[in-house]
Amino acid sequence: MDELLDVLDTDGNFTGETVMKSVAHKNGLFHPTVHVWVYTQSGQILIQQRGREKDTHPLYWDVSVAGHIGAGEDFETSAIREVLEEIGLEITKAELHKMGVFKSVHRHNDDLIDCEFHHTYLCKLKVPFERLTKQDSEVEVLDLIPLTQFSEEIIAEGNFKKYVPYKEGYYESVVQSIKEKLH
Repeated sequence: MDELLDVLDTDGNFTGETVMKSVAHKNGLFHPTVHVWVYTQSGQILIQQRGREKDTHPLYWDVSVAGHIGAGEDFETSAIREVLEEIGLEITKAELHKMGVFKSVHRHNDDLIDCEFHHTYLCKLKVPFERLTKQDSEVEVLDLIPLTQFSEEIIAEGNFKKYVPYKEGYYESVVQSIKEKLH
């Protein structure tokens, strides 16, 4: 779905311009996105397998919830909306804990260049996993796995044939931030 996005400079500052998502991706313009990592008190992390029809990394395992931030939209509002859309979970701003902003550039092909700043949040899952409902157009499968398994697969093994390949240090930051929340 095409949507209107704010354009950012290479440092993540708003330029005052807006463009459609298709234009941002075609021209490699930086824009904000939101990532929400959902975890349980027992040390599990929610991962999603991206839909088979996705333009980028179809069927790869990825962040619990991710999406573009609409032009003029508040980051937390976007995160709440995306969590509800993708996994059917209602959350509040108070349940979101910002862990950082990560610059990301992926050149998929000449017509699709993702230049994004991922505003990344943590959120504790407070309902049974079985109550989550995936958005069929975006998500193939949802799974809860132990944080230790995730850490081993992504960090120790560098398993980028299974997981979306983010910039070095991104997954390590996620794992460390969740570990801090659990202690």
